[in-house]
Amino acid sequence: MSRLLAPILFLLLALATLAQKPTTIAGNVYYGNEYNAAKNVTVSLYDSHRQLIEFQSTTDAGQFRFGDLRRAQYFIVIDAPGCEHYSTDVDVSMASDKDVIIYLKSIAKPNGNLQSQTVSVHELTMPAKARDFMESGKKKLYENKNPQAALADFQQAVAAAPEYYEATYQLAMAQLTLGNRDDAESFFRKSIDLSNNKYPEAQIGLGAVLLDTGKISEADQSIRAAVRQNPTLWLGHYELGRLLLKQNRLTEAQSSAEEARLLAPGAPIVYRLLSNIHLQQKNYPALLEDLDTYLTLDPDSPAGQRAKQLRDQLQQKLTPTSTTPASP
Repeated sequence: MSRLLAPILFLLLALATLAQKPTTIAGNVYYGNEYNAAKNVTVSLYDSHRQLIEFQSTTDAGQFRFGDLRRAQYFIVIDAPGCEHYSTDVDVSMASDKDVIIYLKSIAKPNGNLQSQTVSVHELTMPAKARDFMESGKKKLYENKNPQAALADFQQAVAAAPEYYEATYQLAMAQLTLGNRDDAESFFRKSIDLSNNKYPEAQIGLGAVLLDTGKISEADQSIRAAVRQNPTLWLGHYELGRLLLKQNRLTEAQSSAEEARLLAPGAPIVYRLLSNIHLQQKNYPALLEDLDTYLTLDPDSPAGQRAKQLRDQLQQKLTPTSTTPASP
């Protein structure tokens, strides 16, 4: 009996010792193939209960590394601008280290909607009925431009899942589109509370409303908190740029606007912000470039028509050899 038990005890002791040693999850992220490393992409690591452990940006070679991990199952999530949502389970419960190779896929048919098309880990825990109402409402709000109809869908989503803070955020966005700023502010705050201050999109929305109503100090706190929490959200840098422009901190405003442009080069409002900054700086050649880019993205809207008029006036005032208008 002792001869049979000895190998089993040895194996159990070896497994117990192995379980106590820390492990590492590392890897590389690429856009499509090994020749196109995805640098400065945020990789988020969750535990088996989908609780965020930490996140980091990839190196210039697309590398990431999470060390000193206990042996367990983990979940990796990547949401890179212009790419499909990526997530995968990684099991290191019985492994010393794990190397992961990740290939990101480009979004095949961008439709101009700059709202996030990905589903968060939290949303996956919501009832399917609530998620269906959520998707229907987003389509009506952002594609069909029908905020009133979208409002009803978002209300149904919240009724089906009261803890669905992403749907509460969309309720705020619909109210904001309808011009109901007080209601929008209330729903943004409720979304933040439901998420335990872990939903930066709602912080950005609240900051934007506070900024538009002249509550600069509160707006500053809300927007900066969102940018710290998730520096990859272009809208956070955009709203921070707007805030800094209001405070006449032009150099910082330009830096934030340029960060927003880097993350969302197809967002027309970013170039509108840059044009306002360059106008204040009297940097007219840069202003002309902003207007040119804006008109390629939004030529037909009322704002686009006004941009065209301003561009024509600016071109008339600029001489070929001058970097400033001929008249003030």
